[in-house]
Amino acid sequence: MQRLRNLLSWTWRILTTPAATLSLAFLTLGGFVGGVMFWGAFNTALELTNTEEFCVGCHEMKNNVYEEMTRTVHFSNRSGVRASCPDCHVPHEWTDKIARKMQASKEVWGKIFGTINTRQKFLDERLRLAQHEWARLKANDSLECRNCHSSVAMDLSKQTERAAEIHTRYLLSGKATCIDCHMGIAHELPNMQGINPGWKVPEELEGKELPTASPVDELRDAIDRAHSGLLADGGI
Repeated sequence: MQRLRNLLSWTWRILTTPAATLSLAFLTLGGFVGGVMFWGAFNTALELTNTEEFCVGCHEMKNNVYEEMTRTVHFSNRSGVRASCPDCHVPHEWTDKIARKMQASKEVWGKIFGTINTRQKFLDERLRLAQHEWARLKANDSLECRNCHSSVAMDLSKQTERAAEIHTRYLLSGKATCIDCHMGIAHELPNMQGINPGWKVPEELEGKELPTASPVDELRDAIDRAHSGLLADGGI
């Protein structure tokens, strides 16, 4: 037993005693090479977890939200530009990406304990999960949306007058962010009964016709006016 203690003590001294025969240049170079190797391995692992293949590697994602996304314009469109899972759920800037990865590490517990490992469990948890993601995007000013969509690059003249009016009044002024209006843009919405909608007609515009109302809007207004007239005349 004493021999073992002596051996461990000798080994510890060897490991902790500065090398007298190695130059400072050698130690610096070794530290640099080691740092490069560590950084390369870390960044490679980070990028591997930032691919769509990784995201849909578990059936919870592949059989639910990913399948829904394949039916949206973010997956297939005339331009041929496809948004992948990380494009919408992970910021591109490195520091924001690391922060998001640290947040997402908590989701591993859900996988381990099977929080949504069946379709019914997923549907039961869907509203809570959606609200959590909406709140996160609201808090970071829809940072992931801005991976691709820049308000500075928007050509409002190519938008409908209604969209251009809303974007100018609320998005460009900072009164609202993307997720306020565009919930469910890439996935089906949960049961929204009793949930306040993301965007409503502002109080100052209530009762007023919005710019260039669509034919559907005009028809609905005409029907409402007709019904109001019938009610006023006692016809119904």
